[in-house]
Amino acid sequence: MQRFLCLNMAEGMWRAVIRVACVTGADRGLGLSLTGWLLENRYTVFAGQYMKEEDSLSLLLQQYPDRLHLIPLDIGNASSVKEAARSIAGHTGHLDLIVNNAGIIHNADDATILVDMDDAAMLQLYNINALGALRVSNALLGLLLQGKSKLIVNISSEAGSIARNKRINMYGYCMSKAALNMQSSLLHNHLKKMGGQVMVFHPGWLQSYMHGEKNLAATIPPEVSAHKIMSIVQEHKKYAGDEPAFLDIEGQIWPW
Repeated sequence: MQRFLCLNMAEGMWRAVIRVACVTGADRGLGLSLTGWLLENRYTVFAGQYMKEEDSLSLLLQQYPDRLHLIPLDIGNASSVKEAARSIAGHTGHLDLIVNNAGIIHNADDATILVDMDDAAMLQLYNINALGALRVSNALLGLLLQGKSKLIVNISSEAGSIARNKRINMYGYCMSKAALNMQSSLLHNHLKKMGGQVMVFHPGWLQSYMHGEKNLAATIPPEVSAHKIMSIVQEHKKYAGDEPAFLDIEGQIWPW
């Protein structure tokens, strides 16, 4: 009986230290690098998969078959988000971390006010970049509140900063990221009362695939950005306060 109790206690302690995360837009770029970092650091990860033709996540799955779960997820579709949440809840009773990374850029959004603007493109940007993250956080909040950290990380952009704006175009993208920042503030106000927190990151000028092909003109490889973001996230309590921490990858405060 004593040996049985000891085994049960050991199993309970082992389960207690398992950290569980969900990452959206995990197929490639920053999302893939964030997923890789989390797996290397002993997290169990539910990776939102949008592009099944990408094989990078499948390769990661071969390395971490016990701790990586690929979840079909289109954050622009409410039904897809709810189905993903049900699938995640079928595997775990808690989440410690939600990383809302998925986002898009639209070529039609390069227009200035001097020409006709593409309303449909801007609505798509808002649906994905602003509402998509909110859908995910809303659907997974029950699991997050069962976790220890109760932490949400939203990947925003310098494009969402009104204080430092110098642009004359990209209305849809910039406004969608500004809306994501406001959403983060609203959510943080609620979560902080329950022991949770929201962090918002400008990930730098990334060598990402947001335009369809890898942007080699950009200065920051996604794996570098991911490492710096997660190094800061591990000290998230240091940044806890009345407002969500809005930071760049060097840990510098970024103005709204």
